[in-house]
Amino acid sequence: MAKEKLSNNILIKNKRATFDYELLETFTAGIVLTGTEIKSLRLGKASLVDTYCYVERGEVWVKNMNISEYFYGTYNNHVARRDRKLLLNKKEIRKIQAAAKDNGFTIIPTRLFINDRGLAKVVIAIAKGKKEYDKRQSIKERDDKREMSRVFMK
Repeated sequence: MAKEKLSNNILIKNKRATFDYELLETFTAGIVLTGTEIKSLRLGKASLVDTYCYVERGEVWVKNMNISEYFYGTYNNHVARRDRKLLLNKKEIRKIQAAAKDNGFTIIPTRLFINDRGLAKVVIAIAKGKKEYDKRQSIKERDDKREMSRVFMK
């Protein structure tokens, strides 16, 4: 029996992350999900808005991640917004924990995707909040890039 290739087109991004934060270092982590959560995720029913991570007792948890309830789920359906455990190496957890203790740094998820093996993964980043003038600079750079691409297209 031929094994079918799993669809790898599920990609959920946190678009505000690059605008509000300066991303310093990224890590790819597995995520612990229940049965209906992964089914809902495969349908693309998730959001990373207002999501952040924290370290508690040597484990990294993601808070406020919204994975909508599975439409065909019964009484076994999951809670949409609950804390979910991330799977990382101890070395990575220690690095994240040290960065989280520093003032001004936070841990935010930037992308949520399903890899080639069908496992849900989260890309988290150690980030530093941008000031208002940094955000204006980002907007200016984006507009300049857009204008240059328009000029070269003609």
